[in-house]
Amino acid sequence: MNDRRDGDESDPPFPSNDGNGDENPDASTSPISDVLESERVGDDVDSNEAPTQTQRESDPPRRGDSTPSSTGGHSDDVPAPSENPVRWFFNTKNGSVLLFKDIASSIAIVAVIGLVLFAISGVWPPLVAIESGSMEPHMQKGDLVFLMENERLASSEAVAAGVVTHEVGQETGYTKFGDHGDVIIFRPDGQERTPIIHRAHLYVEEGENWYDRADEQYMQADSCDDLRSCPAPHSGFVTKGDNPTTNRHYDQDNRYQIVKPEWVEGTAEVRVPYLGCIRLEFSGGEDTSCLA
Repeated sequence: MNDRRDGDESDPPFPSNDGNGDENPDASTSPISDVLESERVGDDVDSNEAPTQTQRESDPPRRGDSTPSSTGGHSDDVPAPSENPVRWFFNTKNGSVLLFKDIASSIAIVAVIGLVLFAISGVWPPLVAIESGSMEPHMQKGDLVFLMENERLASSEAVAAGVVTHEVGQETGYTKFGDHGDVIIFRPDGQERTPIIHRAHLYVEEGENWYDRADEQYMQADSCDDLRSCPAPHSGFVTKGDNPTTNRHYDQDNRYQIVKPEWVEGTAEVRVPYLGCIRLEFSGGEDTSCLA
């Protein structure tokens, strides 16, 4: 009789699980090795993960990286005023500096426009505001008028100093601002005071009895002897405002002297309605407000 004893070599160490009597080769693998393999795989996965926030914050910045400043900008953009004052001035966000730059740029734009207009007109200032209604209805109080130096781009019909008179305009058809002849701006009696802008009606020679050439409807005097500027003390222009109510007579009908050509500051070329009111409101003069 053959007895089976525990521990005999004939006894298989582990039962077969494949149902065919063959041993499962995987069964010989130790569970401990499975655990170690899992840990190695886990290590590989962890090594490919992105660094944590703590690691990113502790890493020093690489070359070319910008470090944000406490003010929200980049420290490299705005240097200290003592290091580079010019660059600081143009890049700083300081409120006072920004306000100064806005004001300075506005003044610069106005100055550039003024210089361009001066280069075109040859007259300073190139723009004047109409302060009264003496030129109505063709020019209104508060209009802004662009002037041109009277001998610049003068018409071939000009009789003197680049000015076309009302008398000549009637003959040739030359008109400006709704009537014949040029509108000129001049210093009355050559004085340094507020200039007058009226229409040039006649050009007279020194010693001329211009009363006979004048339009009678614009005269109060009965003869040349009744006029203090007749005969003409010098060559120049006889002028008049267009307003038929307030300016019914010539300016030289015992009001102003004959206008010498050198007293003429320019001719009116273009008017912009109401824009001159801004200047008049700040002029501080009497009866100059457009709102009156």
